[in-house]
Order: sequence, then structure tokens, then C-alpha cells
Amino acid sequence: MKIVIIGANGFTGRRILKDLLLKTEYTLTGCSLHQDIDPSSGYRFIKTDICDRKQLMELFENTNPDIVINTSALSIPDYCENHHNEADKINIDAVEHLAQLCNEFKCKLIHLSTDFVFDGKSTELYTETDIPNPINYYGSTKWEGEKRVESICKNYAIVRVVVVYGKSLPGQHGNIIQLVANKLRNNEVIKVVSDQWRTPTYVGDISQGVEKLISYHTNGIFHICGKDLLSIAEIAYKVADYLKLDKSLIQPVTTIEMNEITPRPKYSGLNIKKAEVELNYRPHSIDEGIKCTFNESEL
Repeated sequence: MKIVIIGANGFTGRRILKDLLLKTEYTLTGCSLHQDIDPSSGYRFIKTDICDRKQLMELFENTNPDIVINTSALSIPDYCENHHNEADKINIDAVEHLAQLCNEFKCKLIHLSTDFVFDGKSTELYTETDIPNPINYYGSTKWEGEKRVESICKNYAIVRVVVVYGKSLPGQHGNIIQLVANKLRNNEVIKVVSDQWRTPTYVGDISQGVEKLISYHTNGIFHICGKDLLSIAEIAYKVADYLKLDKSLIQPVTTIEMNEITPRPKYSGLNIKKAEVELNYRPHSIDEGIKCTFNESEL
């Protein structure tokens, strides 16, 4: 089976690539806007700008994929809030073209999305049937991308993830777990929001869920995230506890006190029952995920 992973230099895309490399039944191609950040054997790597229609067509012609996994996105909410055109190009327009090409080449699109499609006003974990209502531009573009996939693609899965964490490679964006660890190791005070709740996702669990979707033949949306609901501050305290670092350096603050420029959902935990039942998805607990993160690294 021929699989193309778009965004293969990114945190999640690289983990999916590395995990699928362990399976002999897949022929893998990674692609990204830049050259391969961690070259190794067992796969092709094609530098591709997915916003360039010609380059994207050439990628499909060169690989003729059975599965396309799109992990690429402009995913920094503050940046998206002030760069609408750029966010639209990557999160909407490129996704629409991907969906069209997947139909043309008769392949399946597995497209990653986010909990930020929801407004966070619920007090229950969001299910796949709940209606999105994003409150920032990033969330709006990701929801629009989802709608393009659903309306165009004949064979697809949309995967919503939440606060992805784990070991990152040099050159990749950090994540909340490693950010907290680095700050505390340097004896730096870190402010963390205490009134925003998420279901954080160990990056290896996304890889697990995506692989299960490769052979799943019903279209739809799947929540692939962690099973524990925590505030961002609670996540930080768990990191400090595991690494036995000074918890007094953690300063919990409210959303109002944080004075963030871009609004974020207060409560955007996702319900994973559908994935558990239909995919036999079994994510790590937050404690297990933190342990895996630091057992895999040299921090």
C-alpha cells in the first residue's frame, strides 16, 4: 500500500512516518515545504509546497498513492488571527485541492483537524456529532477545511486531535510538556492557564489511530485524543511531579489574567467513545504519556 504523509517534517507527521516504517506492508513517501529534517532509510522524501497546485499534482503523479495523510496546517492561533490569507491558503484552499486530487487518483484522504473547531461553551466532552462553532480564526479555517473534505472526498477520515505532546526533534515546534520541563529545569517561572480544559494527546496515540483508519472503510469524523480531561495548569503540575521539579515555579492564572490576544475555547475536551468502539482505539493516560515522552528523550 502506497502512503503519502504530508507535513512529514512536523511533530505529528514525523511520528506517523516513523511508526509506519516499522510495517513492511507500506511504501511510504514523506513530503514537506522544506528538505527532510531527519533523513533515514525506508522511505522517499519529496519537497512539496501543497499551496502550489502544480507541485501537488506532481506529488500525486510521482507517487500514485492509495492513502494520503495530511498533517500539515498553519496551527498557531495567534498567527492565524493576524494572517488570514496565509491561513486560508494552507488550512482551506490546499485541503480542497488535496480532496479533489484524492478523488482523481482514487485514494483515501486522512485529514487532521482540531478541538478548536468548538467554542468551548459545553460542559460535556464534545462528540463527533456536535456542531462546531469556532471562536478564533484558526478554528474557523480548520472547520472550513473539514467541510471541504466532507463535501468533496469520496473516501476520507477526519481526525480531530487536542494539545499534542511527546518528544520533538530539533527544528520542530515544542509542545506543552517539553516547554514546562525546559522552563522548570532552568528554574524559570511559567504562567499556565488554570481555567481552560483539554484532553491532551500523546503523539504516538495519533499514529495509532491514523493507522487504524487506513483500513477502516466508512467515511467520517473521529476524535483521536487522550482520555483524561485536565486544565493546562494540571498538565504542568503532572510534568513537575514526574520529573521531581519545583512546582512553586508554576503560576496558575485565569484566561482573563493571561490576557491572550486570541480567544481560545474554555472547555474543548473531546469524547473518544466512537474511536474506542469502532477502531478499538486505546490511548495512553496522561501519566503514561508523560512517562513515554521522557523515557524516549534525553531531557
